Amino acid sequence: MNLSIVIPAFNECGKIGYDVESACEFLQGNGFQGEVIVADDGSRDTTADETKKVGDKYRNRVNVKVIRNQQHRGKGYAVRSGIMQTTGDYVMFADSGSCVPFDNALRGLEQLKAGKCDIANGSRRLAGAHLIKDQGPYRHICSAIFHWFVIRIMKLPTQLTDTQCGFKIYRGDIARLLYGKCVIDGFMFDIEIIRRAINQHYRIAEFPIDWTCDPDSRLSPTRSFWRILSELLKIRKAT
Repeated sequence: MNLSIVIPAFNECGKIGYDVESACEFLQGNGFQGEVIVADDGSRDTTADETKKVGDKYRNRVNVKVIRNQQHRGKGYAVRSGIMQTTGDYVMFADSGSCVPFDNALRGLEQLKAGKCDIANGSRRLAGAHLIKDQGPYRHICSAIFHWFVIRIMKLPTQLTDTQCGFKIYRGDIARLLYGKCVIDGFMFDIEIIRRAINQHYRIAEFPIDWTCDPDSRLSPTRSFWRILSELLKIRKAT
């Protein structure tokens, strides 16, 4: 199997080394061919240097590379820039911070290889998911409101339980097609990709994950409210 792993990063020098090492060990441990791409979204720290340092350890075993954006554009832009550089038959992106163990991807890959779906999204809400360290009550309330809003207002399939989970796997050709059309640079890119996938009649399935909350989340529901709303309106117009 040829699998490309994309990790978006912005000022993640304290985490990215472990992320890259975990991704490389996952590929090697399962006998996969592939690559690990860190999409550095204009970091002002040593994120790129830390990535290269770990990548050197896996030289000749796993292709590790950094894509550096000169300025900070947003998570959506980072994921898109990474995915457009992939070559794998399957493509996944995983948030920095190792919130989800990479071996959880085997559950989604099994669905894809069996032809049960074209896109496999990790979910913290499905039966079988294991929340090792959960969000606080405030974020739970915000997440519930957001989920209600996007399912009804953005007209997403009601069976989707966790649109914002940062652990998603695609058939490679479909990933590059969808992200090549994506216009959202911020956090709502997940919603745009789902909308575009539905419009193209691609099948989306979810799989349960083991998840640990990262307290260093860069998304604040209150501070980001107007940007989120603006992006959602832009998605409705574009899709």
